[in-house]
Amino acid sequence: MITNTYLAIAVLTAGLAVALPARPAQAEDATDQGKVLAYTCMGCHGIEGYRNAYPSYRVPRLGGQKSAYIKSALIAYRNGNRPHPTMQAQGGSLSDEDIDQLAAWFGSQGEASDDVDAEDVAGFAPAAICVTCHGVAGAGVEPQPPVLSGQQEDYLVHALGQYKTGKRSGNVMVAFAAGLSDADIATIAAFYAARDGLITPDKDR
Repeated sequence: MITNTYLAIAVLTAGLAVALPARPAQAEDATDQGKVLAYTCMGCHGIEGYRNAYPSYRVPRLGGQKSAYIKSALIAYRNGNRPHPTMQAQGGSLSDEDIDQLAAWFGSQGEASDDVDAEDVAGFAPAAICVTCHGVAGAGVEPQPPVLSGQQEDYLVHALGQYKTGKRSGNVMVAFAAGLSDADIATIAAFYAARDGLITPDKDR
């Protein structure tokens, strides 16, 4: 016979079993969370050839970009150190964890790299110094520079123009871009844009 005490324990235990929700078998990892957070980003960066309104240029490809660079760029937007009203607003809404997760997801979209050396830039003199960081020789450079290969050509022109005028910070790049002519910038942008590398992210991946 079940005593009143045992019966009370059994009822209480059963009640707890009903009241407590089942825990998920495995928490979603940073990449999965980043995919959810990237829903808004994909409204621009997930459309091949999508253009920034003003000034007009194609938004950068982020698929396969280094996670460390995406993280540093988002932090710069959040802190107001990188100019772009929409991106500053987006960055301002992100926590450190959000930024880590977004960087992980975009980085998971491919394995782009700047597999470039001095021989590759023969005939593209303005790009010769770029390979010091954006090439095989820059594998150990810290902080990690972004991958340029496969990037939108007009975006590269825009970015280098911002460094040249000081609108975008970055001591090394500001000093380098200051000595570039418009023709030099066009040559560098065309060189890297023609190479395989970055891709437009796939929202279903």
